[in-house]
Amino acid sequence: MFGKNNIFMPLLIKNGEIVTASERYVADIFCAGETITRIAQNITPPPGTEIVDATGKYVFPGFIDPHVHIYLPFMGTFAKDTYETGSQAALVGGTTTLIEMCCPSRQDDALAGFELWLSQAAGKSACDFTFHMGVTKFGAGTEAQLREIVARGISSFKIFLAYKGAFGIDDAELYHTLKLAKELGVIVTAHCENETLVAERQKELLAAGRIGPGEHHESRPPAVEAEGVHHLMTFAELTGAAVYIVHLSCKEALAEAIAARQRGVDVTVETLIQYLVLDKTYAERPGFEGAKFVMSPPLRDATNQAVLWNGLRSGLINTVATDHAPFDFQTQKPMGREDFTKIPNGIPSLEERVNLLFTHGVKRGRIDLQTFVNIASTQAARTFGLFPRKGAIQPGSDADLVVYDPQYRGVISAKTQLMNVDYSAFEGWAIEGRPSVVTVRGQIAARDGKFVGTVGRGQFLKREPGHF
Repeated sequence: MFGKNNIFMPLLIKNGEIVTASERYVADIFCAGETITRIAQNITPPPGTEIVDATGKYVFPGFIDPHVHIYLPFMGTFAKDTYETGSQAALVGGTTTLIEMCCPSRQDDALAGFELWLSQAAGKSACDFTFHMGVTKFGAGTEAQLREIVARGISSFKIFLAYKGAFGIDDAELYHTLKLAKELGVIVTAHCENETLVAERQKELLAAGRIGPGEHHESRPPAVEAEGVHHLMTFAELTGAAVYIVHLSCKEALAEAIAARQRGVDVTVETLIQYLVLDKTYAERPGFEGAKFVMSPPLRDATNQAVLWNGLRSGLINTVATDHAPFDFQTQKPMGREDFTKIPNGIPSLEERVNLLFTHGVKRGRIDLQTFVNIASTQAARTFGLFPRKGAIQPGSDADLVVYDPQYRGVISAKTQLMNVDYSAFEGWAIEGRPSVVTVRGQIAARDGKFVGTVGRGQFLKREPGHF
C-alpha cells in the first residue's frame, strides 16, 4: 500500500452500506492523505488506488474504546498487554482509537505520570490513542501540573472514589479537582464506589472466612456503587463540572445518574460490554475459576442486563467500553487465591467488544445499527473532543473505517486472540459478524482477523477542552 517516498496510495471502498450514528446509505468512500476526501456513487479511482469491494457489507466509522488500561501497575503486578499487543488486538476487533486511563499512584506526580504513560504508547501503538489524566491526589503543585497536561492536549481527567490509599482521592481533593476541571472546560471521568463501605465490608467478609472470588461482589454490592454515583453527583452539581461515570453496572447506580441529570447535572454514562453479556454467576464458579471474572464494579445479577440494554437504546446510557485490564489466570489472578481482595481486577475484552455488541445487541434486536455506531464510536468522539475527526464518515474526517461482514460466523478462543493474556472470558462463544477490513487514517491495518498494519504508526491525539 506504500507508494514512492512512503506516501500511502489512495484507497477506495466500493459498494458498502455506510452506517453512521444518524444515516444508512450505499456509496463509495475515497480516501487520500489519511482522510476521507469524497463520498459518492460509482467513484472512478485514479490509477494506483487500492480498492476494497464492500458489497454486502457495512462500513462503519472506526470504533473508539473510551476506557482501556494498557500500561497498568496494579496490586504489585502489571497488566499483560503492551501497546504493541493491545493496539493490534484492538484493530482486528474494529477499534481504531484507544483512550487509556493514565493512573499514577498517590506517591507520583501527575506530570511525570503523564510522560511515563505517553512513553509506553508513542512509537509503539498501531492505532491512534489519547488519555484520561488520572488525578490521584491534589496537593501542592498538582494544579500547575494539570494545567500543563491540559495544554499538552488532554481534555479529560480520571478520578477514583474507590481504592483507598492507592488511587482514591478524598472529598477535598474531589472538590478542587472538579472546580479546576470546570474552569478549564475539562470533563472528569469517575470510578464511583464508596471506598469506606468497600473497605469495611472486605474486612468483615475475610474475618468470616469468606475468601473466594464470588465474595468480591458482596464486598461492593449495588448500593455501594449507587452511593458513589450519588456522592459524585452532589459535588458535580455544586461545582458545575461535567462528569462521566465509567463502568456503570446496575440499575441502582443508573437511577442516581438519571436523577442528577434531571436536576441539570452534566453527566454522561458509560457501561461495559462485560455487564451486558456476563453476570455474577460467572465469578461464583467453583474452585478458583471465578477469578477470571473479577472486576470492579463487579458483574451483577442478570436482571440488570435488560436495564442496561434499555438504557443504551433510549439514550440514558451513552457509551460502551471495556475497562480492558488483562491479567493472566495462571500466574497473576492466584495472588488472591486465599484473599479475594488481592485478585488483580479485570476482564480482558478489548478485542471482543465490537463483535459481542453486534452479536448480542444488533443481531438480537436489542439495539439498531445507528445506536450501535453511536454507543461504540460517535458518542465517545463527541464527549472527548475527537469529533468529527473520529467517529464520523464524512469528507475531512480521518479515514478510520471498518468494513464489517455480518455474514461471518466464528468462535472466540484464547488460542486465536491477539490480546496478551492466557484466557478468554468468552471462550467458545459464537460471534455473528466480524470486521473484514479495518483502516487507520487510510492504511489497511487488519484483514479478516489478522493484523496487517504498521506497529508504531498510531498517533497521540491532542484534544481541546470543550465542556463549560
